[in-house]
Amino acid sequence: MVTDSSCCLDPELVERYDIRVVPLHVIADGVELREGVDDLPADLSGVTTSGPSPAELTQAYADALSDSGGDGVVAVHLSRELSGTWSAARYAADALGDRVQLVDSRTTAMGLGFAALAAAEAARSGASVREVYDRAVEVAAHSRTLLVVDRLDHLRRGGRIGTATALLGTALAMKPVLHLVDGRLVLREKTRTMTKAMTKLVDGVVDSAEPVTAVAVHHREAPERAERLAAELAERLPAGIPLSVSELDAVLGAHVGPGAVGVVVSRA
Repeated sequence: MVTDSSCCLDPELVERYDIRVVPLHVIADGVELREGVDDLPADLSGVTTSGPSPAELTQAYADALSDSGGDGVVAVHLSRELSGTWSAARYAADALGDRVQLVDSRTTAMGLGFAALAAAEAARSGASVREVYDRAVEVAAHSRTLLVVDRLDHLRRGGRIGTATALLGTALAMKPVLHLVDGRLVLREKTRTMTKAMTKLVDGVVDSAEPVTAVAVHHREAPERAERLAAELAERLPAGIPLSVSELDAVLGAHVGPGAVGVVVSRA
């Protein structure tokens, strides 16, 4: 089982389920650094990001294939609409024939993490490569991701949201609620304050037509805001639903900027 470092999985789970996590890259002052491996700058304001190289992915897939005894590998990656990782993954998988099955999760953060974890659990239970693949696709397709950022310029500079939306939000001092649709980050609705935006995040989770099986709250340099969001969700969701809070790592953090808060819902 292979994924990439945008999955936001707890290292303990990565180790427990033997998931190979290929690092995304942060480029600071012309130096390319690997997320989760190299020491990264605390200030991400001037950095750029990139996906893993085809060579890195080929090596990860080959190692996973060796560990599987040749049975095959399932690799689940962040949305091709958000990163060039998919193109590199396709090249790497093709080099190994049909033994590597790729899943475009159409999401990121724990939307990807939930899918990778479910696939790893299926593999551990003895599922076939095809069954593991199908499980990853199912969980990814039934996830939902909502996001509020303090400023839209980080997403605009990285090309993750349209310039018109970014300029509108800045001009009107809005706190837009964004969500992932078909792998793209788009505007869901407009709010005037962070308080109202946070309410919309909670409503977006609670009003889900399908039963919620797990929730992950993410933030970037906004732990108190994230904890408040998690507390509100815990009050309004049925008891017993797993709910985690974690800070986004460097690559996703560089795109959403400080103060961002998001929530990922798994419904499968």
